[in-house]
Amino acid sequence: MNQRAKSSPLGSVRIIAGSLRGSKLPVPDRPGLRPTSDRVRETLFNWLQPALPGARVLDLFAGTGALGFEAASRGAGEVVLVERDPELARSLREQAARLKADRVRVVAEDALAWLGRSPDLAFDLVFLDPPFAASLWQPAAAALAPWLAPGALIYVECPRNVSPSLPAGWVLHREGQTRDVAYALYRAGD
Repeated sequence: MNQRAKSSPLGSVRIIAGSLRGSKLPVPDRPGLRPTSDRVRETLFNWLQPALPGARVLDLFAGTGALGFEAASRGAGEVVLVERDPELARSLREQAARLKADRVRVVAEDALAWLGRSPDLAFDLVFLDPPFAASLWQPAAAALAPWLAPGALIYVECPRNVSPSLPAGWVLHREGQTRDVAYALYRAGD
């Protein structure tokens, strides 16, 4: 398989609501790339709606950017998408420009390396949805503490048969599951 065929889009995901409603984001053929389903995103953003206006949002392991762009569409004040794959990061920048999503900033870097820096801001909401095969929930969750605003919300998505070890101070707020994934929203301790 040549490089061009490997990275060609498999399809798209659509932004469900807000100012960017109906906009489509490409889903390239990349190992481990698995966008959050429309059904799960709709449930999640129903939970989050009161917390979104003006929020600072971090989408680690951004992939297609579906979670981050949905947050921007629904009123988040600032969204940072962290993606280590250079081609995906380039695509995220292109989508932000195409959609005129000026509140979205793309960081092309490994998420754990980026979290290892000294924080320059605190986030109100974090999406923690790494590639499932990488088992990065625990190290990413442990590194998030200095980046979280008091009472921040953290969304975690994982396979149904996985129970990631998360910080003791995170309190379960809401949870759900589909046939394939478990997803939960936590509140960080103050």
